[in-house]
Parts: sequence; C-alpha cells; structure tokens
Amino acid sequence: MCDDDRTSGPFGRRALLMTGAAAALTVNGVSFAAADDGGGPAQGAARTGEETRKVTGRLPTGAPDYVHLPVEVPHGVREIAVSYTYDRPATPPGTAGNACDIGIFDERGTDLGGRGFRGWSGGARTEFFLRADDATPGYLPGPVNPGTWHVVLGPYTVAPQGLTYEVTITLRHGPRGTPRTPTYPPQRAKGRGRSWYRGDNHLHSVHSDGKRTPAQIAALARAAGLDFLTTTEHNTTAAHSAWDGLWGDDLLILTGEEVTTRNGHVVAMGTDPGVFIDWRYRARDGAFPRFARRIHRAGGLVVPAHPHATCIGCNWKFGYAEADAVEIWNGPFTLDDEVAVAEWDNALVTHAHGRGRFLPGVGHSDAHRDPDVIGLPQTVVLADDLSRDAILDGIRAGRAYLAESSALTLTFTATGPQGQHATIGGRLPVPASTPVTLRLHVTGAPPDSSIRFLTDQGRLFTTPLPTSGTATWHTTPANAAYVRAEVRHPPTAPGAPGPMAAMTNPVFLGRA
Repeated sequence: MCDDDRTSGPFGRRALLMTGAAAALTVNGVSFAAADDGGGPAQGAARTGEETRKVTGRLPTGAPDYVHLPVEVPHGVREIAVSYTYDRPATPPGTAGNACDIGIFDERGTDLGGRGFRGWSGGARTEFFLRADDATPGYLPGPVNPGTWHVVLGPYTVAPQGLTYEVTITLRHGPRGTPRTPTYPPQRAKGRGRSWYRGDNHLHSVHSDGKRTPAQIAALARAAGLDFLTTTEHNTTAAHSAWDGLWGDDLLILTGEEVTTRNGHVVAMGTDPGVFIDWRYRARDGAFPRFARRIHRAGGLVVPAHPHATCIGCNWKFGYAEADAVEIWNGPFTLDDEVAVAEWDNALVTHAHGRGRFLPGVGHSDAHRDPDVIGLPQTVVLADDLSRDAILDGIRAGRAYLAESSALTLTFTATGPQGQHATIGGRLPVPASTPVTLRLHVTGAPPDSSIRFLTDQGRLFTTPLPTSGTATWHTTPANAAYVRAEVRHPPTAPGAPGPMAAMTNPVFLGRA
C-alpha cells in the first residue's frame, strides 16, 4: 500500500497492523549506527555531534489512518529532532486535498493506550524536538532512551493523486540534560463558597493548533470574567505543566485533553494531570468505551464536542452511552449549534419520559487564536466551591447555564403553591396537576432580545425581554415534564430564531 525508497535492512518489510483499533501501516524505517562497536557508551568514547537520515514514501487514497516509521535509536543520544514535508497537489472541486499529521512514540511502543506516547502536533507544526529537559510545545520532555522509536504520520485526507512525504530524523549525541519535574495546577482556588462560577472548558494554545501561549490565555480568561478554565489540547497532555504561575485565588486551571478521533472529538474534562487519553480508533473499532472508562478513572468527564460540526472528522459518531454531558454550543452560535441544541432537547424528552439518561448541556469557546473570544460561550456552574471536584459535580448534575459573556446572568426557578422550589438542574417533585410558576430573571441581555421557555412539548412561551428583566410563566407537570429557558438575539434570517445569547439546563417538574 505504500511506496518507500528504503527497501533493504531490518525494516525492509511492510506490515499492515490491526491494533484492536484503527489500522496502522508500518513502513521501512531508519537505523542509526551504535555509539561504539560494543553497542553502548560504557565500552567506548561517548559520541558527539549529530546524524541525520531521511525517509520518503507515497501513500495512496485509502491509506490506513496511521503510518508507523520505526527509528532505531542507539545509546548516547541527547536529543531527537524530526521534520517533515508532503506534497499538496491541486484537487478537483469538492475533493479533499492532502493533510497529514505527525507525532512520536518512544521505545515503550505504539500500543493503543500504552506508555510510549511522547507527543503529537497534528498538522500544526512541520518540525519538533525533544530531550530530557525540554521539548517543542505539544511534546513531552524526557530521556531519549535507546530502542525502537516510531515517528507516526496521520494522513488525515489524501488527494486522488496520493500523498508523497519526506521525513527527516536527526539524532544529537552527548550528555543528557537534567529531566524537569512537572508542576501542575492546584485543584482548588479560593472561590466564594457555594456560588455560580464561570468557566470555559475547551481551549487551545501553542501546545496543539492554537496560536496563544498559556499566559495569554490566562490573561484573556481573567479579562472575560472567568473563574476557571480547562486546558484541552488535541491529543496531547504536554500543556498540563505549562501553567506554572498562571493560576491564583481568582482562577482555577483544570487539566484535560481534546481527544480528536477520525469520527468525532471528545473533551476529557478535568482529568488528572499528566493522564494521556489515546485517540487512535474509529467508531467501528469498538474502542471508545475503554477510553471513556479511562477518562472516568482519571476523575474527568466525557463530553462530546461540537457533535454536528461540519469539518472532516469533527462530528460525533460514537453515541452518548458513555457521555457525562454534551457540548451543544461551540464558539459563536451557528447552524450546527442549532442542530446540536435540537438533538439535545430530543434527548431531554426521552429522559423526562423515563427512557434515557439526563445529559446536561455545556458551552465552550474552542478558542484557538485571535479573534476567537475566550468565554464565548461560557458554562456557569453552581458549585459548592471553586475546586475541580465541585465544578465537575455541578456540571454532571446539570446545575449550569450557558452565556455568551460574563455580562449576562440568569436566575431560573420553578416554584410550587406551598413554597416548593427548584432551580437549574433540579426537580420540583409535585403532583401532575399542581400549578407551577417559572421565573427567569436576566441581566445584561443584548438589546431587543427575546425569552423562550421550552418543554417536552416544544416551545410554549415566548416574550420580548421585559423591562424588568423578569419573565413569568405558569404551567403544571402534566403540561411540561421539564422547562428550560433561552435568551435569543433578534432574528438575522426570516423564519429562523435569533442566535443564542444564553440558555439554561432544564428544571424537571413532577415526581420522577
């Protein structure tokens, strides 16, 4: 399946491996001379300088998702550096061109979920290095031990003409540096006790395909009025240790990962620092439940991201059996978010009538670079304190609303005739015929916005934003198994609702 210019030596054979997940093609690799005749630095003078090898090859349309290029690394290597190029021929209209990702696994191997992962930059970089004390953003510092390493190519899309690549590997010899001890963010900030906390849990920096540094992101998060954020780089944990000095009493930083598969993306939200979640599988492989369990064991939430995004490989194909919440609003509100909200609302109906789990809705900016706005949108969570556990508990329970900025606040309650009370994510357990009053109070709403109350029967109440900022509606549990609220901008197209400005998770009515 792959034409390669190296056809002899220990890597002269080609193998198509089914690893229990996506297929991986192992191509002819490269071998560097040992440090001395005895194969180890203890039996001869330590080598200095550097050595470089190049490998070229061609992949056809329909190539496996991942191409493994073995690299035999001898003793005495201080640093490994890799660069690559590939061709980008013109393609017919409507046909994808070449796009190829890259990363590296060390001598511990390429097994799915194994320990060999050392970094991934997707298509964001053409070169990287790593050594004991430093690495390119997106890659993990650590020793360059002898053994078989693997450069891994990910041909995301391949043009009809095929994809021709060239990979250059350079080994630099000499004494190893001193490994760094990673510093991870604390899991609690000062906070305000039980309160509503604002956060953005889907963000990218220079450690994947973003253009902002962690310091820039932290400053923008504070300017946006956020109390917490989650670092979620594509397929790498390298940024977990990059926030030293950026947290504080006013800003909690959680660690996570955007697990970017070929059949959709999932935010591993609030996982333990340093825990890597593999992404090299498709829905047909049946591997996702294993890695969802891995996210849960690491203390995180499984949150499918932008489930109806239109980019290749971005929309969600794994189902929601393992999910804890779903990202229904991603960045500025667009048609794919409208579809995600509608699908989520259908799932609420199923749950309200006893046939499925409650999946809370969340919203995040997915900000990468200017002019992406951090905190557009943001998830506002009712939590017992500003800590990882409390924030994740609040999201898991649905005690959250979504807003386009910190200028906008919502208070949404359901009240019974005898003072019974419930708020967002809660339940008002009164008999089916009991009168219930729903109140939404809004501050900071955009001009000319409207309020909508939606139930398992659909939208049952709409009003222009009252001067007081408070809208009231009366119903019963027989008429509405749940009620959720939306604040919308004025319509921008005839017959369509205006873009979302804010929305709540539901309040459930009646006895479960």
